[in-house]
Amino acid sequence: MSRFLLVVPPLAGHVNPAAGIAAELAARGHQVAWTGTETMLRPLLGPDARVFGTGNRMFRAMGGHGLASLRSLWEGFVVPYARFTLKPLDAVVREFRPDALLVDQHTPAGALVAHRYGLPWATLAPGAMELGRPYRHLPRVEAWTAGLLAGLWERAGLPAGEFTDPRLSPHLVLATSGRALLGELPPLPQLAAVGPVLTARAADPAFPWERLAAGRRTVLVTMGTMSDTVGADFLHRTVGALARLGGDGVQAVVAASRGALPAALPDSVTVVDRAPVLELLSTGRLDAVLCHGGMNTVVESLAHGVPVLAAPIRNDQPFVAQRVVEAGAGLRVPFARASPPVIAERLRRVLDEPSHRAAAESIGRQLLSGGGALTAADRMEALVAP
Repeated sequence: MSRFLLVVPPLAGHVNPAAGIAAELAARGHQVAWTGTETMLRPLLGPDARVFGTGNRMFRAMGGHGLASLRSLWEGFVVPYARFTLKPLDAVVREFRPDALLVDQHTPAGALVAHRYGLPWATLAPGAMELGRPYRHLPRVEAWTAGLLAGLWERAGLPAGEFTDPRLSPHLVLATSGRALLGELPPLPQLAAVGPVLTARAADPAFPWERLAAGRRTVLVTMGTMSDTVGADFLHRTVGALARLGGDGVQAVVAASRGALPAALPDSVTVVDRAPVLELLSTGRLDAVLCHGGMNTVVESLAHGVPVLAAPIRNDQPFVAQRVVEAGAGLRVPFARASPPVIAERLRRVLDEPSHRAAAESIGRQLLSGGGALTAADRMEALVAP
């Protein structure tokens, strides 16, 4: 049996699909370990996961829109996290002695250390943006990103002549999405679009299931990890929209910190810090999802035939939201300026018009055909096969 090391950011949208792949590898008898900020990984992975901690580092909420959000992502998270984890990750590899690594696109230190030790590594691509060249018409932006990656390569002490983009493994790229949401991409022979990874997650005994009244349609509102700072105003407007829909038999679960919401909430709104998204979806409790257009949330929703109202904030979210609209599996609203009446009107349409659910079910079948965790584990095993 083989040893696999997973290197992912300590963020739910990145950890959850990786955890499903890890569980499948472990079920096949392989040894699996994680590395990263243990205090943030442990609540997502549970007590039994083997985690090599790399120390604690504070993360600030990602801000801005457009190019400002790109700068926030790279300068506020990707690059400093790579610098912070590079040295401890090297020690982890020497201690655990993995046969291969699974490295998220936003944790390039894993690719750097894999290259240093000549280990095969697979890229985990939970989003769409890093798979193509979304800024190909902005050469200065591409040059800036390339410079940041080259700086990390140099910091790791790797030969300049061997430079490989740490976001794209030459061996294997696992995208936890599908062509229906990825659109046209440059040729990438090593790409395997495996679709959503829907391995069961630990139940949340604290979730207030008794608050969900039978016979009422239910909407999940989730704007993604680290979005509270930029999302508070939108959440306030969303609560106003939900108040308008409460009389129409619509109830909502809002996954957000209580401080990001108005002091007074309609009785139809239930607030939780973290929602058991897969459990809500798999038990058929959701009729629509209002989200930021994050790929993980969207693919999980569509895989269960649940339509989406997207309010994209940054990065690949506008692209994903547009793919949802074009496929007829939902609608979108402008994150920065949609008023409560507009949000309510779009939500009502997503809930009332059967074409959205039909399209969501159709795309869901396409996404599920990728094979999910089973196919991903097959490809990881092939990576270390003699």
